[in-house]
Amino acid sequence: MYHQHRKALRPALGAGIGFLLTSGLLAACGSGLASGPAETAHTAAGRRVYVTNQLDDTLSVINSHTNRVTATVPAGAAPEGVAVTPDHKHVYIADNGSARVSVLDTRTNKVVATVPVGKNPSGVALSRDGRYLYVADGGSNKVSVLDTRTNRVTATIPVGTSPVSVAVSRDGTAVYVANAGSRSLSVIDTRTHRTVRVLPAGRTPVGVAVTPDGRSAYVANEVTASVSVIATRTGTITATVPVGEGSFDVALGPDGRSAYVAVLGPGNVSAISTRTHDSPYGVAVAP
Repeated sequence: MYHQHRKALRPALGAGIGFLLTSGLLAACGSGLASGPAETAHTAAGRRVYVTNQLDDTLSVINSHTNRVTATVPAGAAPEGVAVTPDHKHVYIADNGSARVSVLDTRTNKVVATVPVGKNPSGVALSRDGRYLYVADGGSNKVSVLDTRTNRVTATIPVGTSPVSVAVSRDGTAVYVANAGSRSLSVIDTRTHRTVRVLPAGRTPVGVAVTPDGRSAYVANEVTASVSVIATRTGTITATVPVGEGSFDVALGPDGRSAYVAVLGPGNVSAISTRTHDSPYGVAVAP
């Protein structure tokens, strides 16, 4: 299974592989943050950054102004994806090895609930109003929909093989799911919670981000060291941009002008112009 290959990469490379970019702040995992960092998320204005540490089953809380860890919170086994609610009151953590989602109270830094989901939950994303959490259950080939008001799963949606990453469109109408095992992108209608389209992607798509206007999806293809640009209306791949070995995650800047790609091989973050689709080599690289 792809999931086993993905877990093997992390301890071997020892570098950060996930990030989230909001309001101009790039929160990228680095090998110096904690043991085996997996994903990050942060509150408005970047006051706190939350980093899951897969190898020691914890979540680090970092003050972004001082760059100091202010708390280390026990999570489930092998925590991966993490998301902060719009009101900044809770953090949702996908515990890959526990088949559950942990819910953290940001005021107390304590886990206040755990929610069973499918096997090997990985990426997570919240609806724009924070009402629903979408969880990519890589070992179940499904996406779990968790109602954040009740902390219960209200729907499970079949998608492709080994879903890894999820992204919600800015208008909130669609959820895009990167299926690492089937070279595809599933599109979920948020009104019906059903898969309505399947779009082609590159080999081993593991990260996905959608432009602010919803017209394009950027997909990081780990094995082929590339990013596919997919027109969401037609479902066609309009560009394939080469990046370094092990392209693992992707995020769009707030203005949509750049796509940032976490690249495992060289251990950097590369930037792609969404207007020209220039190769990131030499465009902008942040170590």
